[in-house]
Amino acid sequence: MNSAFRTPNSALIKVLLIDDSPIALTILGRILSTAPDIQVVGTAKDGKEGLALVQKLKPNVICVDLHMPVMDGYEFTKEVMSRFPKPILVVSVSVQEGSTNIFKLLQAGAVDVFAKPRSGIESEYDKRALELISKVRMVAGVVPIRRRGGAQISEIGLPSANLEKSKTQISKSEIRIIAIGASTGGPQALQTILSQLPANFPLPIICVQHIGSEFATGFIEWLATQCRIKVKFAQTGEFPASGTVYFPEAESHLKVDAEGRFFSTSEPLYDGHRPSITVTMRSIADYYKNDVMAILLTGMGRDGAEGMLSVLRTGGITIAQDENSSIVFGMPKAAIEIGAAKYVLSPEEIVKILNQVGMTNGLMKSIKNKRGDNYGN
Repeated sequence: MNSAFRTPNSALIKVLLIDDSPIALTILGRILSTAPDIQVVGTAKDGKEGLALVQKLKPNVICVDLHMPVMDGYEFTKEVMSRFPKPILVVSVSVQEGSTNIFKLLQAGAVDVFAKPRSGIESEYDKRALELISKVRMVAGVVPIRRRGGAQISEIGLPSANLEKSKTQISKSEIRIIAIGASTGGPQALQTILSQLPANFPLPIICVQHIGSEFATGFIEWLATQCRIKVKFAQTGEFPASGTVYFPEAESHLKVDAEGRFFSTSEPLYDGHRPSITVTMRSIADYYKNDVMAILLTGMGRDGAEGMLSVLRTGGITIAQDENSSIVFGMPKAAIEIGAAKYVLSPEEIVKILNQVGMTNGLMKSIKNKRGDNYGN
């Protein structure tokens, strides 16, 4: 499945809630009822009951739990996306054991995940309530459509006759590190791209994914099961290693120091985010100069656009995900608009480019090692 962003309108956002907990249904309904543009049109206690209501009520957004009797959230999502696609937001408890199963719903076609609000400090509850309303509004702007095939590689300002030349230029560039940023729809895009890289991929990859801190560990564990290369949280003091994908610790910016070692920082939010894609990309550009490839994937907002511009200005390669394959085109579009994205590709084309770059840089590394040159750090 694939999605495009819908132009917001003044119509009510009709929401269907599916959860086997009556308490959860009550809390979620109460929260959403405070938003004047959102209307809960129905509730269901399991996926089977929910399927009948989807056809009857035609909601704009479906909020579904993962663990339910009769038909769980995963089976429900698969059925909906194959029969009558609708924007789905997974609303689940934050659990460590089995939390990776949540991301199976994203593979099946759900748009995003959100941790159920819990009772406790009133100010924290109010914050989570506002976040849920914001998520529902965002998901309502996603229109599921069937994929019609990946978009062709294109370079901004280049005629189609130069496309093959552009591919060659990318594959021949000397790259020492790859930086990837993503937000809404990112887990799906990252799974598509990273799962197709070989175990001996010769470069380190640093990824910044906007995701709730409750789901960060589960996301890393899930992605690791999908990939042949290593996937882990970056640790302060370690050097980026080949064939490894690194993510920032939750609620921390990830940078590299003057010696090229990772370090985490709790500096203020940047563009509303911590970790911020732009903060990481700028740090990488400062250290690696023109040996960086930066990729900005699907996501809401504009985080990463300025970071990509920093990479481009130091001579690195910059790629934005194309609109047709993006669940939300906000971040890639922002990068394109400020001239930070030299290339615009689908995830499938990004995979091809990364494998080309990997083969080229693997060969260069082998030759330089045999000559005794200092390659990488």
